[in-house]
Amino acid sequence: VQLQAFGGGLVQAGGSLRLSCLVSGITFRDYAMGWFRQVPGKEREFVSAIGWRGTRTYYQDSVEGRFTISRDNAKNTVYLQMNSLVPEDTARYYCARYRRPYVSNLKSGRTEYDYWGQGTLVTVSS
Repeated sequence: VQLQAFGGGLVQAGGSLRLSCLVSGITFRDYAMGWFRQVPGKEREFVSAIGWRGTRTYYQDSVEGRFTISRDNAKNTVYLQMNSLVPEDTARYYCARYRRPYVSNLKSGRTEYDYWGQGTLVTVSS
């Protein structure tokens, strides 16, 4: 089982990054996917989620309007387009697969997700 997140890096405030998460070894298309982020010393927090069909999305208030989540079921990949980045977005970003299939009511709790990637580091300089 692998959830490989990549696309992180160093960017100036106001810039953009696109994260990708390639999923292998487990079923992808029937499950909602989420992105979380974590700063050392703090709890991992929810960023965004997308339903299994890709038609439903859910965002944390602080990223609404700046981040866009999407998925390509043919490529087993979920994306997070991050625009207008601010230093407070600095964190390691993790992708995760929802625990149950065919879920429409997306939730932000970490216990709703079972498989996690290793994360990719995003650093936003001021």
